[in-house]
Amino acid sequence: MSGHMQTFGLIFLAALALATGTKLWLALRHLAHINRHRDAVPAEFASDISLDSHHHAADYSSAKTRLGMLTTVFEAALILALTFGGALQWMLDLTSAWFEPGVMRGVALLLLLGAATSVLDLPFSWYRTFSIEQRFGFNKMTPRMFIVDGLKNAALAAALGVPLIACILWVMERAGNLWWLYAWLIWVAFNLVILTVYPVWIAPLFNKFSPLDDAQLKTRIEQLLERCGFKAQGLMVMDGSRRSSHGNAYFTGFGKSKRIVFFDTLLSRLLPSEIEAVLAHELGHFKLRHVVKRIAWIFTASLAFMWLLAQLMNQTWFYAGLNVQTQSTAIALVLFFIVVPQFIFLLHPLTSFYSRKHEFEADHYAAQHASVSDLISALVKLYKDNAATLTPDPLHSMFYDSHPPATLRIARLQSIR
Repeated sequence: MSGHMQTFGLIFLAALALATGTKLWLALRHLAHINRHRDAVPAEFASDISLDSHHHAADYSSAKTRLGMLTTVFEAALILALTFGGALQWMLDLTSAWFEPGVMRGVALLLLLGAATSVLDLPFSWYRTFSIEQRFGFNKMTPRMFIVDGLKNAALAAALGVPLIACILWVMERAGNLWWLYAWLIWVAFNLVILTVYPVWIAPLFNKFSPLDDAQLKTRIEQLLERCGFKAQGLMVMDGSRRSSHGNAYFTGFGKSKRIVFFDTLLSRLLPSEIEAVLAHELGHFKLRHVVKRIAWIFTASLAFMWLLAQLMNQTWFYAGLNVQTQSTAIALVLFFIVVPQFIFLLHPLTSFYSRKHEFEADHYAAQHASVSDLISALVKLYKDNAATLTPDPLHSMFYDSHPPATLRIARLQSIR
């Protein structure tokens, strides 16, 4: 058995090294590619985006990428500290002194780990907001708002997460060999409930939502919804400008609670016809059932992962190979969510490809129900206003980008005309 323990530990270290090394290599490629193309705006955008704006986007993307490299190294070091460094075993020993074996001990362990990782992530989040976002003109948050948001998130995570964690751990311990199926059903039900209540109860904790009061735009949007056969409970405007100058629009909710939400920053920058085109794209995701497909894919993958966890949690080598001597359902859960991302990282291009395929399909749908020219002009404005780089490294984009590169996306839209 000791041979299996040592072998698994070495395999995990190799997977961690491969994932971390690949992330850093992709980041370096991305930085180099952006720098090589920094002094020339792609020809497709030369008439709409100035060289200064192109420089701004290049520098913004580079700054975010460098911070990403730092967080990648930190996360790898944290994983090593938690496993081979003995921090997880120490936390388990600590919570064992507080609680008898059972669900409460497991909940305490997960809360302690969550609190520790949140505190360690705080400097990175602070730097991202008050250095990078601030320096490039996007941040509107104050330190007080940042802290209040953090406290709200922590309270919400505790209110929703603790009952869910307790329920999952109880099922893992008491429901027999099919616990993984019952736990999955609970997780699916929880997510469907959150999708339903999010727009009504959760989102208003962080932002103010008001009905769209532009009568002309509202009429235009309602006509689009009627043409597309889509029903929504409301057209809402969110005060996104309180925190950031980034603009966006999105659908939220599930079933009868669906809402269309526009950032106020988006409404202030786009023409009504451009807003209609952007909304037509988002409608495309719903009408082509992209949202349902993604949810189904996530649920299916999570079922497979639950089954895999059930196979691993009774294997001594799974714990000992990561320097944890005490077996428990909670520690199995923690180790699983540490281990799995390292082994599946190289599958990222598949999920990104699937997402980009949906984006192309939604663009094509929008072209059938709104003006292609308006969608192109809206996208160009959004690229410019959000300082999205027009020259990402192709391999980096293939791994990470859920949306197609700007040049390819615009070229596809122009071919539809």
